[in-house]
Amino acid sequence: MTRDREVEALRSGLVKDGRLRVAINLGNASLAQRDPETGELSGVSVALARALSAALQAELHVSTYPGAGKVVADAGADVWDVAFLAIDPKRREVVAYSSPYVLIEAKAVVPAGSSLLHVDELDRDGVSLLVAANSAYDLYLSEHARAMTLVRAETPGASFDGFKADPSCADAVAGVAQSLEKAFGGEKSFRFLEGRITAIEQAMALPIRNAGLVDALTGFVEARKRDGFVREALDLTGMHSLVVADPAA
Repeated sequence: MTRDREVEALRSGLVKDGRLRVAINLGNASLAQRDPETGELSGVSVALARALSAALQAELHVSTYPGAGKVVADAGADVWDVAFLAIDPKRREVVAYSSPYVLIEAKAVVPAGSSLLHVDELDRDGVSLLVAANSAYDLYLSEHARAMTLVRAETPGASFDGFKADPSCADAVAGVAQSLEKAFGGEKSFRFLEGRITAIEQAMALPIRNAGLVDALTGFVEARKRDGFVREALDLTGMHSLVVADPAA
């Protein structure tokens, strides 16, 4: 499909009354942030949403969510046309993904006095890990963890706040590395475990009813990776450690 045909397909399929409705997950601070004073949104997800709306000559209408699970829950409610989500097989029942645009790591934090040193030590009998319900790392651990107990909070922010308020509620708390750093970095009463829980592919997503537009959306994502847009958007918000996903074969 040529670039012009991709744009036309997306415009015809997604733009309603001149608007493109985009869901932004603020639970992942490495991809989207809101300035607490001005309310201004920033981050690579926001930049991609603005670029897509400009390409489609549409007015951007943003709905913000505190966690990815809530975005997915609204996939069938006809309240958003495009979202930004971690790729997970279980979510494919309700959303269709573009190719990934960035890779991020899920890690874990423990109280400073914990005997745990590495994330590999989490998957043992008697060890509990606090996660955000329906986050990418929750879905991954639900599938792959064998012995640990998963304790779920409603959103990433709720899991971090809950662990800070009562570290005895679980042995560790999981999260996206950059979000954990923002929440716990510099606090002497907590420390990061060595290693990572998983590496997560982040992509643009469509409600499953629009799955036929995935190739066109992937074309947009791939173009923004090749022309350096994604790398620049990450760097502008200080996310230099995040890796732009390899171009699609």
